[in-house]
Amino acid sequence: MKVLNVGSGGNRNLLPPMFDGWEQILLDIDPNVHPDIVWDARELKKLDNLQVDAVHCSHCLEHFYQPEVPSVLEGFKHVLKTDGFVNIIVPDIAAAMRDMIARDHDINDVWYRTPTGPVTFHDVFYGWGPALQIGNYHYAHKCGFTRLALESFLHYAGFGVINIELVNKNMDLHARGRKP
Repeated sequence: MKVLNVGSGGNRNLLPPMFDGWEQILLDIDPNVHPDIVWDARELKKLDNLQVDAVHCSHCLEHFYQPEVPSVLEGFKHVLKTDGFVNIIVPDIAAAMRDMIARDHDINDVWYRTPTGPVTFHDVFYGWGPALQIGNYHYAHKCGFTRLALESFLHYAGFGVINIELVNKNMDLHARGRKP
């Protein structure tokens, strides 16, 4: 079984346990992270001869502008085998807004911490500040997702069975879509 790990940042250790034992192909736009394939996910439809059982996309779909998301998802379908599926993780914008209001926080307050530093509400809504300060626009959030928005994108991209759940303390939406 093969999984295409999109936007992995070159890290082979970030796949969820469901992919244990799978052959992993790293795809990233940044050649400096030494992926197996240097490619722009918006151009996956032009990538021939790659048929994988699954595409895993963790926290990179939101780094595209909203009008670009359909072409990324169409590219995912293009590289999938007939019975393949996508596994997508994105921040839940609705949960972030609810949490910010419930805690009486400001947009610049820290929502959660990662190994690479704190993430503020502003970072999730408008782009990750530290990355933008050094000019790394690939890390900037350019569109947000709610459960309904993510489901709509997957539906219109032609994925048949769609399952979306909130995980990670309601910070992330996990979506699975299978080719029809």
